[in-house]
Amino acid sequence: MVIVSNRVPAPKERQQLAGGLAVGLAEAIAGRETLWFGWSGDASDNVAAPQITTIENLTFARVDLTRSQVKGFYEGYSNGLLWPLMHYRVGLMEYRRADRESYEEANERFADALLPLLRPDDLIWVHDYHLIPLGAALRARGVRARIGFFLHIPFPPLALFEALPDCDSLLHDFAAYDLVGVQTRQDADHLDAAGRARGARLRVQAFPIGIDPDGFAAQARRAEAGRDVRRMVDSLGDRALILGIDRLDYSKGIPERLRGYERLLQRFEQHRNKVMMLQVAPVSRGEVAQYKALRRQLDELAGHINGSYAEFDWSPLRTITRSVPRGTLAGFCRLARVALVTPLRDGMNLVAKEYVAAQNGEDPGVLVLSRFAGAADELAEGALMVNPHDPDAIAEALDQALRMPRGERRRRWQAMDAAIHTATAAQWGTSFLADLERLDPQENAEADHAEP
Repeated sequence: MVIVSNRVPAPKERQQLAGGLAVGLAEAIAGRETLWFGWSGDASDNVAAPQITTIENLTFARVDLTRSQVKGFYEGYSNGLLWPLMHYRVGLMEYRRADRESYEEANERFADALLPLLRPDDLIWVHDYHLIPLGAALRARGVRARIGFFLHIPFPPLALFEALPDCDSLLHDFAAYDLVGVQTRQDADHLDAAGRARGARLRVQAFPIGIDPDGFAAQARRAEAGRDVRRMVDSLGDRALILGIDRLDYSKGIPERLRGYERLLQRFEQHRNKVMMLQVAPVSRGEVAQYKALRRQLDELAGHINGSYAEFDWSPLRTITRSVPRGTLAGFCRLARVALVTPLRDGMNLVAKEYVAAQNGEDPGVLVLSRFAGAADELAEGALMVNPHDPDAIAEALDQALRMPRGERRRRWQAMDAAIHTATAAQWGTSFLADLERLDPQENAEADHAEP
């Protein structure tokens, strides 16, 4: 089993992994001899051979990139271009041909470093938008093993994707894979339609990524009695907690969420001094201009809301822009009366599923969820669905959630709990790999993957 991702954790960090990819892969690779290959996260102008460490059945192979590749491949093309494009934010795209060349160069670097580590009967699974050309680069080097790819972010309609100057080339890169997985049926339809329109032969399927609901529920129950959650309970008094948890990113709809919360305080005065909102938003990509501007916007909105509505014994909003331990967040999820999850567009949104898993089934909270979240179709029966661009809709949903009787809260939670137990992290990984293993790799070897 060969897993390829843009970043590979240092072996010593493997027990602290909390991201969706790491959690989802844990079950998929259990009991398999596995190689996990990718970028170390380090930049060096003296690029060396992969750093290889083996612990039991898992081998980590980590390669460095040059400083220019990090700037062009990672900061430029991947996160300055593909990320906003795939999240329907064409106006934030920054295209430079040099970045595209660096993107290709980095993927060629990965292919060269990975090739000597491969065996003929390996099963290769490549992950996410940083590595779309890797399959074609491996095919060009003679690799005929089964290669799958999973896109963890959305795929836009062709009319938007065509804004990418080299969209045809990238679509034909997808065709080098035996199987391409995406998060939702809509994403699969968009990618399939784009491939057909550009003559790229793709096999695309939706595999909704999930969580380990029972494991997260147990973690939340343990955290409930922990010091951090007790401190939160003491600070709340008898107020209800509204919780937001996101990486600080413009796709997450955090400013829109805060405006919706402000509208709650404006329109529904009965909730003043009766609620407190906590927004956890760890800063990432802090060196990118758009993220610096988002951080300033968050600080300004938080200051405005607290300045307008705070009392001497109550601040309506607290924000944290540093990482919070996963166990603490699980406890906060269990404590929160409402989770406010309002992405403008995202791949899946595991936070929404984790909030559901963390609840006390006898007295659960309410999920207010953007209709543009990847998890919206799965959780629509129980969540209060909103358009995040409408602050009044958010305010009305929050008011409804805060007033909702226990019986209705339980019915809604039971529907969502059933959904997150149907599509789990384990089921995601094992179902993708099972479908990939059933395919005849010669089908792909015989297909025409030449660029137009």
